[in-house]
Amino acid sequence: MWGSAVRCQFLRRTSLRRRHQFFVTFYVRRLPHWQPPDADFFVTWRLYGSLPRYSARLVLASAPHGKAFVALDRQLDTADSGPLWMKNQEVAAGVSRILLAGVSPWQLYELLAWVVMANHVHVLLRPRVSLRKALMNVKSASARAANAILGRTGQPFWQDESYDHWVRGDRERASTSYIEHNPVAAGLASVAGDYPWSSAGWQRMALPHNCAQM
Repeated sequence: MWGSAVRCQFLRRTSLRRRHQFFVTFYVRRLPHWQPPDADFFVTWRLYGSLPRYSARLVLASAPHGKAFVALDRQLDTADSGPLWMKNQEVAAGVSRILLAGVSPWQLYELLAWVVMANHVHVLLRPRVSLRKALMNVKSASARAANAILGRTGQPFWQDESYDHWVRGDRERASTSYIEHNPVAAGLASVAGDYPWSSAGWQRMALPHNCAQM
């Protein structure tokens, strides 16, 4: 199953007499990915080479799933070495525009919350196409845009695999808060709205939310 997707059939009971059938896409690369339809996802991807392989493996092996993710995120937030391309404001703006283009005009997803950090991106989204297709398009387009700004050719920009988590129940508000307050936790802003490359800061600055308008 390495790198291949399977469809898992589930039955959702909605009453004593009625049951609804739905399918969840599941695949495994380095991380497991459960992707049911009509769901919201917390997704993180990072720059290529932003964490040493041994460091990521050590944390993932030594901590429960949720705590391991938070520990890796803190490593990214405090990194003072490795690629930090989004410290360049032109690159951060370019990646932000591509994220918003995924909403309109590309119509890949609904974007509920997002932040572009120096070496990684967090988003909360509801896909309108398969999540894999949405991420492939956004990561590919943003990598091309960023590499053009930086004058880089033939070099990877993003780490290939992303971390995605199916957000269920009432956890959407907590996920939004985690994403928008990531710059505050990293010491980059005193309040979420002061950081421009996020859903909180973008709204506060009244910048256009449609890439075609930029």
